[in-house]
Amino acid sequence: QVQLVESGGGLVQPGGSLRLSCVASVSGFSFSIIVMGWYRQAPGKQRELVASTGSTNYADSVKGRFTISRDNAKNTVYLQMSSLKPEDTAVYYCNADIQNTATMRTFRYWGQGTQVTVSS
Repeated sequence: QVQLVESGGGLVQPGGSLRLSCVASVSGFSFSIIVMGWYRQAPGKQRELVASTGSTNYADSVKGRFTISRDNAKNTVYLQMSSLKPEDTAVYYCNADIQNTATMRTFRYWGQGTQVTVSS
């Protein structure tokens, strides 16, 4: 069983900061977390990549403002968001590509999402 749980969302004023966290809980099989990342979806828009570990990719719109980091010992990924803008308002989703080390099959899992609202 795999569960991703995000936290840290909320309401912040433009120019402010927030840190999102996502913990992956895995039970029932031996695993390896290959990549973790963050996506977001604003109302009426498609879900888009924000940042990903591995090759550490960022969306152009967040480069220089957001930083992704990962704590492998805690199966946790963070997204430090600074200089937030109203257009950053969205539901932020964590994802993880997790490999079952017995079968060598990899699946992508998603969290339930956390709302980030940037408004004065």
